[in-house]
Amino acid sequence: MEHNWDDLRVFLAVARDETLSAAGKRLKIDPATVGRRISRMEERYGTPLFAKSPSGYALTDAGSRLMPHAEKMEQVISGLDEDLGQATGSLSGQIRIGAPDGCANFILPQVCARIADQNPDLDIQIVALPRVVNLSKREADMAIAVSPPTSGRLSVQKLCDYHLHLAASRQYLDANGQIASVQDLSGHRIVGYISDMIFDKELDYLSDLGVERVQLASNSVSVQFNWLRSEHGLGIVHDFALPFAPNLQRILTDEIVFKRSFYLVRHADDRRLERMNRFAAALSHEIAKEIDRLERFA
Repeated sequence: MEHNWDDLRVFLAVARDETLSAAGKRLKIDPATVGRRISRMEERYGTPLFAKSPSGYALTDAGSRLMPHAEKMEQVISGLDEDLGQATGSLSGQIRIGAPDGCANFILPQVCARIADQNPDLDIQIVALPRVVNLSKREADMAIAVSPPTSGRLSVQKLCDYHLHLAASRQYLDANGQIASVQDLSGHRIVGYISDMIFDKELDYLSDLGVERVQLASNSVSVQFNWLRSEHGLGIVHDFALPFAPNLQRILTDEIVFKRSFYLVRHADDRRLERMNRFAAALSHEIAKEIDRLERFA
């Protein structure tokens, strides 16, 4: 049976996005056209590829069997595009990176701008999410994580370590009293994560300190950071974020310090693509360099 790559591309988009409207937005075509293309595929194969419900499109057994074959063809097409686009020596096309919002806000803007300066035909997209990025649904081409994944056909590379400390604004400490020991934390307003929305155990810093109540909580690092620099409490801050808020100062630096790591996570099949390897190498180098630079100013 002949397989049409353009139809398979539509099939992959619906499988990953689970709705016609989202798939149409990804493909830049009308959702009704997406639906007709799927119906045409199902007629040709003689079996439903999706189970339709009010909540969206879910793969049937037949669709699940087609999925790996469609992904292999996607890899072949990507490799062909790459081979034909190597004439200039610089990277081109679009690459999307998923990252936790601390990294996405304080590290990746500078890093990606430098890579873009060296590759003017390259479009870089940053997806900042307070959760694990789903590479299997192609939410991104690669992702930065704080814990290495243990399942899925993924390749994982450690990028570098980074550090976090307890911090508060000088104005908050002047108004509410200095902190001499961990026991003093109970008398202060704590800023941190919403406990049931901590998506990775490596982010559960306050439990290690015995903190039971978080008065100002958010699933976003950026929201927490803005509370702290606006003099509303104290909490755990990435050292690489401190240069962006000169009024914040670290507290109990000898007693409270956390070391964590960033990992670059990629589709295993993408290791065969020179374009993705070159971008990953540049990203890895620049992230380590930027974190080192910022932590020196902390």
